[in-house]
Amino acid sequence: MRPSGRLHIGNYKGALSNWLRLQEQAECFFMVADWHALTTDYENPSKLRLNTTDMVLDWLAAGLDPSRCVIFRQSDIPEHAELALALSMITPLGWLERNPTYKEQLKELEGRDVSTHGFLGYPVLQAADILLYQANAVPVGEDQLPHLELSREIARRFNRLYGEIFPEPQALLTESPKIPGIDARKMSKSYGNTIDLADAPEILAQKVQRMFTDPTKIRATDPGHPEGCVVCTFHRYFNPDWEARETECREGRVGCVVRKKQLADILTEALAPIREKRQELSKQSGLVESVLKEGGEKARIIAGGTMRRVKNVMGLSS
Repeated sequence: MRPSGRLHIGNYKGALSNWLRLQEQAECFFMVADWHALTTDYENPSKLRLNTTDMVLDWLAAGLDPSRCVIFRQSDIPEHAELALALSMITPLGWLERNPTYKEQLKELEGRDVSTHGFLGYPVLQAADILLYQANAVPVGEDQLPHLELSREIARRFNRLYGEIFPEPQALLTESPKIPGIDARKMSKSYGNTIDLADAPEILAQKVQRMFTDPTKIRATDPGHPEGCVVCTFHRYFNPDWEARETECREGRVGCVVRKKQLADILTEALAPIREKRQELSKQSGLVESVLKEGGEKARIIAGGTMRRVKNVMGLSS
């Protein structure tokens, strides 16, 4: 995950909740992708370290356990950059230019100068991130499948040229619900429309009050249309009684003000354990750096072994 600061509910539902299950089932590596952050934000790295601390605190508060998984920082492992360079030697330029994610991000980042080697080549770095640990599975949503397939193509080409070094990583498809922001756009820090995992109850309530609702439901007794309402979408993901609440909305038996109050209470209760644990962890000076240092040492043992094999088959000094 790129370190962009405190995590929001969309990050939790889209990735982190799946990670919590996976750490109980497999040997997992969870990486702070700080090199990747620089592919688009290279001009303003001043918050990178703080964002890393905030993000890892949220990981730990949500339940990632360093005794059950490896939590590390990408830039602490020089082999990531080294393998990315090696893989760049064999990756055709056309593969990168056809990458659908590259084209989409060019549109999203319009106005920002991302016409750089690093931005075009970040799928090669991503392939290195995966292959360095001999990963056989990567948790992804359907929208990330083309990206993973590019990593598999790079692995296949390397193996064909130099011998079977890398397994082809398989997609471990995970549920990635699309949680909207409070303004109905994609939830994103850049839009200022997030509900953060660490939001205090009063802040959370204020954000829920600003959520977009069905514009055709003027009075509480007007029939509502849940499919176009952000509040209803959140109830669907966080309220076990969401079906009954939607029926009340459709039949005009409840107004938006009441629904928002219900949602604020539900979210406050759901996020309370994460928020309280984060407050406790943030008091432990040096905790995040200690976790990353320990994880980095574990990660580098595997990364170093892989890189020695890569250099050997490519005729480089090992």
